Amino acid sequence: MGMKCRVCREPAVIDLKRHNANFCHPHFVAHCEEQVRRAIRHFAMIRPGEKVLVAVSGGKDSLALWDLLTRLGYPADGLYIGLGIDDYSDESLDHVRRFAGARGLTLHVVDLATDHGFTIPDAAAATRRAPCGACGLSKRHIFNQVALDGGYDVVCTGHNLDDEAAVLLGNVLHWDLDYLARQHPALPAAPGFARKVKPLYRLGEREMAAYCVLERIDYQVEECPMAAGNRHIGYKETLNDLEARSPGSKAAFLFGFLEKAHPVLGRGETDDGVVLHPCPSCGAPTPGEVCAFCRLRARAIPVTAS
Repeated sequence: MGMKCRVCREPAVIDLKRHNANFCHPHFVAHCEEQVRRAIRHFAMIRPGEKVLVAVSGGKDSLALWDLLTRLGYPADGLYIGLGIDDYSDESLDHVRRFAGARGLTLHVVDLATDHGFTIPDAAAATRRAPCGACGLSKRHIFNQVALDGGYDVVCTGHNLDDEAAVLLGNVLHWDLDYLARQHPALPAAPGFARKVKPLYRLGEREMAAYCVLERIDYQVEECPMAAGNRHIGYKETLNDLEARSPGSKAAFLFGFLEKAHPVLGRGETDDGVVLHPCPSCGAPTPGEVCAFCRLRARAIPVTAS
């Protein structure tokens, strides 16, 4: 006897052990909508009338997020950043353009090479470090810059439950209290910084993949070729093993942290008297002479030029 949908008792297309539930296609989509709705409502992520920008990579999470936000009535524009990672970046942009074009959505494209003079491979070669750090730094800077320049109130990213639980595990293993204090699904706006939110934090990677398959969202299936060796991949695998033995463990770990530990850690967060001023090169707030992005760019451009 096949699985039955918990809601309507029709044949189910997915089982979610964490929820002890099976869902048919329509009720699975409704489940995803409800989880995003609850996330937004719980942390007041998006308020009525606000201008919303979604960071889209071409992967399942960001495209599903953009789709879900529009379903829920949030007019959201997309932002794609071309990282210059060979064919991977070109194919990712193709997925995003097709998605936006089919739905009549506005898409902004920033290309690192064209607009800033370097690529992530250039930055990795210049810094002689793993590329993920330079990638994350560049994305955060550009997300914020485009949001402020475009008058957007909030930037939404596609970080899901698996992503957030893996980051939390890494921060706990290293007892990085500064990062733990800042790890939250909704980071408030500040002078020079737009609000940043993660409406998918209640939904797992498997749910996002199933959503895209069922809703016929064509996404970049390949993992970033420069992500090999990223320690968060290992943390995800560890948590997946735990989840297989004890369904709901990832959600209990992350939600318990947000409910019980973060309020305590967040109270202790201070700026330690750090004074921010506009970066003379790009205008972004920074405590140093120039911001971290402009320092990275200055190091990476000579590699490009050579």
